[in-house]
Amino acid sequence: MLKTEARNLVLQTDSYKFTHWRQYPPGTQFVYSYLESRGGMFEKTLFFGLQYYLLEYLAGVVVNEEDVREARSFVDQHIGPGAFNFDGWMHIVRRHGGKLPVVIKAVREGMLVDVRNVLVTIENTDPVCYWLPNYLETLLLKVWYPITVATLSHAIHEAVLHALEQSGDPALIDFKLHDFGYRGVSSEETAGIGAAAHLINFKGTDTVAGIRCLQRYYGSSEMEGFSIPAAEHSTITSWGRENEVRAYDNMLTQFPGGLVAVVSDSYNVYDACEKLWGEALHDKVLKREGTLVIRPDSGNPREVVLKVLEILGHKFGCETNSKGYRVLNPHVRIIQGDGVNYWTIQDTLTAMIRAGWSADNIAFGMGGALLQQLNRDTQKFAFKCSSITVNGEDREVFKDPVEGHDKASKRGRLALHRVNGKWKTSRTGNGDVPGDELRVVFRDGEVLARDTVKDVRERVARLSS
Repeated sequence: MLKTEARNLVLQTDSYKFTHWRQYPPGTQFVYSYLESRGGMFEKTLFFGLQYYLLEYLAGVVVNEEDVREARSFVDQHIGPGAFNFDGWMHIVRRHGGKLPVVIKAVREGMLVDVRNVLVTIENTDPVCYWLPNYLETLLLKVWYPITVATLSHAIHEAVLHALEQSGDPALIDFKLHDFGYRGVSSEETAGIGAAAHLINFKGTDTVAGIRCLQRYYGSSEMEGFSIPAAEHSTITSWGRENEVRAYDNMLTQFPGGLVAVVSDSYNVYDACEKLWGEALHDKVLKREGTLVIRPDSGNPREVVLKVLEILGHKFGCETNSKGYRVLNPHVRIIQGDGVNYWTIQDTLTAMIRAGWSADNIAFGMGGALLQQLNRDTQKFAFKCSSITVNGEDREVFKDPVEGHDKASKRGRLALHRVNGKWKTSRTGNGDVPGDELRVVFRDGEVLARDTVKDVRERVARLSS
C-alpha cells in the first residue's frame, strides 16, 4: 500500500516562484497583490470558496523546519543550488512559529460582484517576508474554481426562477438543478469544493463530497443537500429488455411513497412513457403516495422533453394553472439529466413555455458542465501585484501590455465600494477607507472572519428578492 506523503506548503507553488525572492528591487519590504475576474462568460461573479482554502491550507502552523529542509533539497535538484529561499522560510519557522505573516482581505462570501473589481487582497506583515504574498498566488488563485461554479449555478438559478415566475411556482426553485457531477470531476477535492459552491444556490445534489465540505468548513451541523431514491441504467437493464416493465414495477414497489426517479431511456423512452408507465403501470403510479420522476437520458433535451411531456400529459392528464400553463398530474414529473448546460436549460424552458407547459414539470440534472467544463479563463481570473514598499516608500505597480490592454492591471492599494447599485474599485493610499466592502479574513496564521452556510445562502437569496 502506498504511503500518503505529508503535505509541504513550501512546495505548493509554481517552480519559478522559488527564485522570485531574488528578483524584487533592493530594499523591498512589502508586496501587495489582489485577485479579480477580468471578464468572461458572466458580467458578475458570485464570490465563494476562499474560506475553504484559508482553513485547509493557511490557518495555524503550516510550515516546520523539516518542510523547509525538504524543499531546499527538492529545489536544489529541480532548479539548482542557491535558488531556494532557505533563510526566508526558516525565518517564518523561527520568528513566526510556522504561521504565515500575511494579511488577507476579501469581499463577503455570497456577494455578487461586477467583474473587473478587486475580490481579494494580500500583503505581508513582516518586511523580511516581502516575497511571500505572490509565493502563495498558486494556491490562492485556485479560488477561481468555486467562484466560477457558484457563478454558473447562480446564473442558472436566475434563468429557471424567471421561467417559474412566468409559468409556475417560484417556491420550487431550490430543487430545480440537481448536481450530477461527482463522477465527472478530476478529483475528490474538486468534487467537494465545486459541489459546495453549487449548494449555496440550490439544495439538490448527488455529490456527497459537497455536503461534507460545507459541514466541515462552513460551520454547519445540518444536512445541506438532499437527494431521492433513483435508478441507474444497470439497475434497469439488468432485468433484460423483455422485463423492462418489471424493472419499473420493482421501483414502484421498493419505493411506495415519496419521490423516486427512474431512468427510462434504456431502449425507447417514448414507448416507456406511453406503454409501460402510461398503460401497464398507469394505475399503480396514480395510486402511489408520491411522485414518479421520469428521466430521459439521451437525445436533444428540448425535443425529447417536449415529446415526453405530451405523452405523459395524454396518459396521466394535466391541468392549466392560474398563469395559463399546463402542469402534469402531480404523480408524474420529469428530470432531464443528459446534455444539460447553461444554454440547453434555457432552450428547453423556452420551448416548454412556448408550447404551453409550466416549468413546474421539470428539473435538470447537470454533471460535467456544472463542475468540470470550465477553467480559470471562463471568468479570466488574475492575481497581480499592485503596490510595493521599498525602503519605506510606497510604489504603485501595474502592467498594461501594448498587445493586450484587456490585461491591464490595477495600481496601488485597493478598496471595494458599492455606488448606486454598482461595484467600484478605488485606490486607498495607505490606510482603511470608510465603506470598504473588503474585510480582513486572515492575519498571521489566524482566520479572523468566517461565514456559515446560512450566512452565504441568505446573501445569495437577497440577490433574487
